[in-house]
Amino acid sequence: MRTFYLLLALFLASLNLRPAITSVAPLLDTIQSTLGISGLTVSLLTTLPVLCMGIFAPLATRIRDWLGLERAIFAALILITAATALRGLFSSVAILIVTAFIAGIGIGLAGPMLSGYIKKYFPSKPGVVSVYSVSMTVGAGIASALSIPIYTKSNHSLTFTLACWSILGILAILFWVGLLQRRVGKETQEHSRLPLKNKRALLLTLFFGLMAFMFYSVTAWIAPIAQSLGYSKSSSAMILTVFTFMQIPVSMTLPAIVSRYGNRKLFLVLCSLFELAGILMLLFHMPIMVAVVFLGIGAGGLFPLALMLPIVETKNAIEAGAWSAMSQCGGYVFGSMGPLIIGLIYDSRNSFTLAFVTMIVVIVIMIGVQLLIRNGEEPKMASQIEGEIGG
Repeated sequence: MRTFYLLLALFLASLNLRPAITSVAPLLDTIQSTLGISGLTVSLLTTLPVLCMGIFAPLATRIRDWLGLERAIFAALILITAATALRGLFSSVAILIVTAFIAGIGIGLAGPMLSGYIKKYFPSKPGVVSVYSVSMTVGAGIASALSIPIYTKSNHSLTFTLACWSILGILAILFWVGLLQRRVGKETQEHSRLPLKNKRALLLTLFFGLMAFMFYSVTAWIAPIAQSLGYSKSSSAMILTVFTFMQIPVSMTLPAIVSRYGNRKLFLVLCSLFELAGILMLLFHMPIMVAVVFLGIGAGGLFPLALMLPIVETKNAIEAGAWSAMSQCGGYVFGSMGPLIIGLIYDSRNSFTLAFVTMIVVIVIMIGVQLLIRNGEEPKMASQIEGEIGG
């Protein structure tokens, strides 16, 4: 099977891992006023999927053992697509919460398995994780940027706006049907086990959690931070868009650079220093657009490297999936608490100053963890598949 086909399958699957969440975020005020629900309830629509992404990530190893890697990813795509499409049938609080839950399960299952997919079909090319991370970022950015225009153009149809993103899922499912029919690769009977006692795996889980804490905190609060500094709602939304799209070129290039030149530790710390500089700029009221550029560069580098580390630290696709499942489980659960903690700090002081200090402490701890991550050689994997994809 040609490399392009495998990469396109990865791209289409990854494209569906964020729109179910980010398409809702710009419409939270509209959803709250239309359905007459509380702020706490409406916040579940973005918090619940992230929690599910963490809680259900370990289940990915069991599903993979049961169905096989490709069929398990296919099943996860069906869950995500069905949940998104279901939002077009009814406009109710119950439907939105249930679909957020189902979509979160699908995303939680797909994430670790896509890492295993990369290890299986690209064992000597971990830089391919850039396709994974860039596709997620593009999906998140498009859904976030276009939700309001689609809502306006559809005569303010909330159901259509939220459900239209199922088109991406349908496209991915149709493509993956062809992938399954080709019966690519050979499945092994080895069972997956979470590396709960492996110190390196625990270190990567801690790093993923700190990275996710910062990522989701900035994503959730950068627009309110901008408004607190006197920017309008439209300008604040643009600032969030800049933060999102700044990540794309970094996510696209950094994994390949690290894969080629090594020295993961250096690039991890550099990305964290970019985030640190961005938060310090916000703390001292420097130009917010410059701060957001720094934050986007840092986040755009840390996220794909967090996805890449379990791949380069393991010997085969099963191990890569298990390590990814554990790091994403702990990481997303802890990361989902970030926006809540920052919000509680802001409410207690009616100021973001202490929140910025908290984020600085998190980044400093993250740098300390990164310094403990090894720069060793990547484990080698003897694979017959590599010869197949080389054509």
